[in-house]
Amino acid sequence: MRDRFEASLPARWKAPLVAGALAALSPVLLLAPRGVPAEAGRPLVSALVVVQAAALWWLGTRPTVVTAVAVVSGAALQGLVPAAGPGIALVVLSTFAWLRPARTSLWGAVGAAAVLGAAAGAGGHGVAAFLWPVAAVLAWSWGALGRAWAARRQAEARRAVLEERARIARELHDVLAHTVSVMVVQAAAADDVFDISPEKARQAVRSLEASGREALVELRRFVRTVRLLDEESAAVPGGDAPVPQPTLADLERLAGTVEAAGLPVRVVREGLEDADIPPGVALSAYRIVQESLTNALRHARASAAVVTVGARDGRLTVEVRDDGTGGGRSPWTGAGQGVAGMRERAALLGGTLEAAPDPAGGFRVRAQLPLEEPA
Repeated sequence: MRDRFEASLPARWKAPLVAGALAALSPVLLLAPRGVPAEAGRPLVSALVVVQAAALWWLGTRPTVVTAVAVVSGAALQGLVPAAGPGIALVVLSTFAWLRPARTSLWGAVGAAAVLGAAAGAGGHGVAAFLWPVAAVLAWSWGALGRAWAARRQAEARRAVLEERARIARELHDVLAHTVSVMVVQAAAADDVFDISPEKARQAVRSLEASGREALVELRRFVRTVRLLDEESAAVPGGDAPVPQPTLADLERLAGTVEAAGLPVRVVREGLEDADIPPGVALSAYRIVQESLTNALRHARASAAVVTVGARDGRLTVEVRDDGTGGGRSPWTGAGQGVAGMRERAALLGGTLEAAPDPAGGFRVRAQLPLEEPA
């Protein structure tokens, strides 16, 4: 799988990195170089320390070059001052493994192991010739592991955003499908009575305007939510205050809207007074009722519908029944997103949903949603 993770070092880290490297390497200057006169060895050690630390300035923009410089200067430093080892070369190698994909940084690990092992072997340190290559591989592994962990976190965050956008798309479909359906029915009713009862036509047009305004409010809220996701911000950027999400307390208002469009709806509540219903469960239940009533209004040729919402044994049960004949293609077997969205809502909460013709006549939608998050 292609590594799409983008890692970078902020520019503000340049100076602290260089200063920290100089502070970490400064004790090396107190050690006596081996194999060369002190007059020439100490300036050479100082130069290697400065080069290794100063190279970090470009670590964020040219990590490959900086890693090569750090490893080579670290090998030279190891040869002059064995007690100091390769300096900060392993730290740079680990950072390189975090900044670049494994297929690129692995060559750096191989090169570092070879160079540091050869430098230690040339100095006559057999154990060090084995340990430093192992340390180089471990340093690379640590950086690569950190990169994989950060990439997974980024992928999870991206997936959460995509899931949220999918949820918004479902909600937008639910809201607009319901509202536009009501508007179409209201417009048709106004047209039917326009000549014989202007007052009823005017009332239908007013209801049509109210439904249109409600659709615009919902649309603005969804657009605002998408903007928040794109900006990864928790604050609403200007505009009106966010519209509250509908809850089970809004079922009567929903029933009134559907009834105004021509389908009488009765809402029955059972055991909700003492139940603690999470907002997400309440919203999903409302949307399931909304979608069910929309389908009954548009497809079922129903003359009445009953919505029953009850809480018992840690579950919220939502049932919508109508007395329609269906007529033509059933809304429950169609290719739209409505029923699929309802089933997905229930499944995401750990619940179930059934949508099928009722043996007693009409159609029935029954959803069971857990009131507690499943383990």
